[in-house]
Amino acid sequence: MTQPLVPFYFGLGSRYSYLASTQLERIEHQTGCRFEWFSLQSGELIRRANGGHSPFGEAAPSGQYDWDYRQRDAEAWARYYDVPYREPRDFRMDPADLARACWVADRHGQLQSMSRRIFEAVFVENLAVSRDLLTDFAMAIGLDRQDFINALDSSSVITKHEAVLQRAIGNGVFGVPSFLVDGQLLWGNDRLPLLEHALKRLSDSEDTVV
Repeated sequence: MTQPLVPFYFGLGSRYSYLASTQLERIEHQTGCRFEWFSLQSGELIRRANGGHSPFGEAAPSGQYDWDYRQRDAEAWARYYDVPYREPRDFRMDPADLARACWVADRHGQLQSMSRRIFEAVFVENLAVSRDLLTDFAMAIGLDRQDFINALDSSSVITKHEAVLQRAIGNGVFGVPSFLVDGQLLWGNDRLPLLEHALKRLSDSEDTVV
């Protein structure tokens, strides 16, 4: 059986991206798939996919965008997954910097390590993730300090992030976390059971053909 490669589009300031990320190793082990991580600036994705509008920058159009509701919901999922979660209280961070930091780390095969460290900082430690802190994270995973600082604003990294945004929109992605399985888009942490079911069906169909 071939190992399915599943794109995982996520934002590092997204509660539900963090929650979903805590389950990916388990799903890989149980289904034999492999997730390909795509870090992006999720607010920009949402604006582009919705004609320049974002429900997070306006009066909430429905209860699902209410901050208190989203906090309670995220805390409930964290209890269900048995993973740590603290509602962020300090959003003094640049989402573009967070995404780009991962693509700098990707040059050294460390995208997942950087992503997980940022998730932990935001949703477990309640840290305001500044450029200085990102640089500390980079050094902790073996990246050169000055090379990381220089690469963060490099045209190649900015172009890479833009390409990921365009690829996501081209694949019909309109929010995070999102996954693609055999051409099917699955959006949201609460779609993980459907993701696992789709992977199982894919595996069963290949076994039948064999």
